[in-house]
Formats: sequence, structure tokens, C-alpha cells
Amino acid sequence: MNGKREYGDYQTPEFFSLSVCQYLKDIRKITPSVVIEPTCGLGSFVKSSLIFDASEIIGIEVNPEYCDICSQTIKDPRVQILNADFFDFDLKSIIKGKEQLLIVGNPPWVNNSTLSSLNSDNLPTKLNFKGLKGMDAITGASNFDICEYIILQLIASLYNTTATIAMLCKTSVARNIFAEMKRTHTSFKSCDMFEFNANKVFGISASACLLVIELSNENISADVCNVYSFDNPNIIKNSFGYVDGKFYSDTTKETADFSGKCCFEWRQGVKHDCSKVMELSVEGTTLTNGLNETVRIEPEYVFPLIKSSMFKSPIVDSFGKYVIVTQKKVREDTSHIETDAPETWGYLTSHKEHFSKRKSSIYKDAPDFSMFGIGDYSYSKYKVGISGFYKKPLFSVLVSKDGKPVMTDDTSYFICFPTYDTAYTAMLILNSEKVQNFLLTIAFLDAKRPYTKKVLERIDFHIILQTISIAEIADSEKQLGLKEYFTEEMFEEFKLLPEFSQESLKLCI
Repeated sequence: MNGKREYGDYQTPEFFSLSVCQYLKDIRKITPSVVIEPTCGLGSFVKSSLIFDASEIIGIEVNPEYCDICSQTIKDPRVQILNADFFDFDLKSIIKGKEQLLIVGNPPWVNNSTLSSLNSDNLPTKLNFKGLKGMDAITGASNFDICEYIILQLIASLYNTTATIAMLCKTSVARNIFAEMKRTHTSFKSCDMFEFNANKVFGISASACLLVIELSNENISADVCNVYSFDNPNIIKNSFGYVDGKFYSDTTKETADFSGKCCFEWRQGVKHDCSKVMELSVEGTTLTNGLNETVRIEPEYVFPLIKSSMFKSPIVDSFGKYVIVTQKKVREDTSHIETDAPETWGYLTSHKEHFSKRKSSIYKDAPDFSMFGIGDYSYSKYKVGISGFYKKPLFSVLVSKDGKPVMTDDTSYFICFPTYDTAYTAMLILNSEKVQNFLLTIAFLDAKRPYTKKVLERIDFHIILQTISIAEIADSEKQLGLKEYFTEEMFEEFKLLPEFSQESLKLCI
């Protein structure tokens, strides 16, 4: 048993559960006949729900000790506490024939990969419940929050009803739920977020909200989700959602819209899951691994490495980190390294036990010392990259003075260019004021990784080139504190890249 971590057990203080219920009753004017708390814990929401004039209040809880506490502390004939696991519980059996439903509560704040690492059985049967395809289905894209899963299961169980769902969750979960309801054409009248201070309420650092969804039995759905402060629930802070079929993180900002399809392919950096062996630090001419061992290997398989935290200047051309890259494409045979670079092969073989501990299924039945996120693009000499983690996006030219390709880690993204000048021009364009302002309308800054491949793929250079001027690009160079280098000739060279050909333009539309 791993206690709180396994169950995502952040019990809601009664002062806050009562504030939530009072908001629903007094401001939203919700008058439920039945209130259900699907993961009731110690019962703060069950107790707070007594302020409603409901005929039934039902709490569902997997922990029998919590059920006993609820039964002992909440003495009201309307309250029923059920000791059951939500993942196996047939919610439809208790809502059948009932109207004016309110589902309220605070589902576990933990994701499926964390539970798996704890060998927990407190999670749903493993399934690809969002219908992801290809590698997304077996890598991080298929990771999901248990809270998100529970709320989506509630929505599915309440299909074609007018129930109200009011749940505490992370803001990222709330956004995912809104997007999933739109993707699955769920009928709902409204979807609103009320941000609150999770540190004050739960003592944790997280971007959190009360998510309120009013389902509908009519064929309707809201295009935007309004965001409020829980302390000031009558004033809209901002909205996110769909405008003309495109998703925006902020639909209220007035800025140039460059949303489309990027003509350059954004790539993710290399993934090896064996940093102590594969990543090397350099001091002078000495390479050291994460085990504090001096490493003496051939240079052919060693490349400069920029990790996500290292994107701190618009031009990155000096390196303190290096990475061993064993392949030119995914699942390529690696046995030739034994002949081509015997010292490298000997080094890798001597640390084989570290590679055998890698858990990801992408390495299953793969050649020895395999990597992921590798291809011809990895060996481009001129890249423009970005960290996925920083709130303010800084795009950097990645270039090695000795001409060796620069690698990035798998929390970074990059596009490739044939020359330094075209890469430099792209970097200035991406760091320009107009593009930076546009990015604020499609990225969520409170997300763990605001800038993902999906976000970056929406930057349409064809639209940008119709809007941005040479003077604005030159101004970007000044704002970045760079020496004057950009010229009109460079801009013309950039526009002649094959990605801007008429044939390429057709493919992007």
C-alpha cells in the first residue's frame, strides 16, 4: 500500500466542499433531487450536499475504513454510503429513472502510469479509451489521469440526461475533458472552469479548478469553455475552445492568427531511457557518464546534446553535454557497432543491465541499445529547436562549430533546415512579436509542457510570410540582443525553400 500517492488521496476540506455546494445552489441555482459523490473519501462533499433539498445523497467509496467514518459522522436518513470500486460499479443501476441529478466530488489526482509504477490495482482495466493510433497508443500520449477517466466515464453513463457534473480536478484534466466531449460529439449545454488555489485548499502545487458541466438531452454543445476565478465566479477571465473549427487556448485575445498546418515537420528529440550510460558530460577532453565513470570511446557515435533546460539563448553552439546515438533509424540493427567502434560496443555491453531495466514497450524485441525518436532528420546540421517546458517560448538555432549534428532530448522539438542562414531566419520569425503573441492563443501556459508537437504543428509559415515584414524580422534580431546579421537576401533565400513551393502549399491546405 502506498497510501495517499496510490489513491490520489487529497481529501477536500469541509470549508471548500461547502463553498462549492453553496455556489452550485445559490449562484447556479441547481436544485437536485439526487446527489451522487462517486469517490466520496471521508465524506466532505456528502456532508456539504445536505444543504440541497435532495431526496437522496449517495456516496461511493472503495476504502471500507472511509465508509465506516462516513456512516459514523453523517447521520441523515437521505444519505447512503456504498462500499464499492468506481471502476467496477454500475452507475446506471442507481440513476435509472431518476432526474435532476448532481454528480459532485473530488476524484483521485493521480495518473495511470504512476499507479502502474506502484503496482497498484486501484486503476481501470488497461485500455486505449481515447482511440489513439500507432505509437501514441503505446507511448506517453496514452498516459491519462485517473480523475479524467472517472469524469469521462460519468459523462458516458449520464448520456442523454440533463445532469450536472461538478468536479475538482487539475486544469489540464478539465481541458482534456472539454476537448474529448467535443471529439465524441457529447451533448452539453455548458462547460465552465473555476480556478482555485490548490496550495491553500490541498497544500499542493498544481493548477486546479472546479469543473462544472451541464449535460443536455438535446443535440447541442458549447463551442467554448469559460474560465472564472472561484473567488469571483461572475466575471469571465478568459475562454478557450473552438472558433471556426480550430481550437484556441484563449479565444478572447486579439492577435494575428497563424493557425494552419506547418510546412516544416516538427520532430521530437531522441529517447533512450538510460541517461546514466548514454549521456556524457565533458570537461576539457574527458567524457564522464552519470555513474561518474570516465568514458573512452570512438567519437563516431557521440553527438552534442541539448536538453530541454538548456534552451536559454537564440543561438546554441557550445555544449557541455553529449549523447551516444546508436542508430540512424528506429529498430536499425546495432550489431555493426562491434566492428565499426569496438570501444563503444564494449562500453555499451559492459552496462547492458541498465538497458535491460527499461520498461517502455517500444524497446520490446528491439536490437541491443536501441533508441527511439531517431531518423535521418536527427542528423540535420541545422536545426531550430524549442523546449517543451518553458512558459515563454524561445526558439534557438542549434548548430555545432565542428559541423556535427546537434541532438535534443525527447522533451524538446525541432525543425530542420539546409543552411545556417535559413535556420537563422526561421528562428527570428518564430521569435517575432506577432508569432509569440499567436502562440499564447494556442498554448496553455499552466500545462506541464505548454509547447508540444501538436501546438507547434499549427504554426503556418505560409500565412506568416504574407503578414510579417523584413523590418519586423530585423526587429526580432534586435530584441533578442543579437549582432546584426539578418539581410533581405536571407529572407528571399528562406522563401525559396522547397516547403514553400506551390506543390508543397497544396499539401498543407
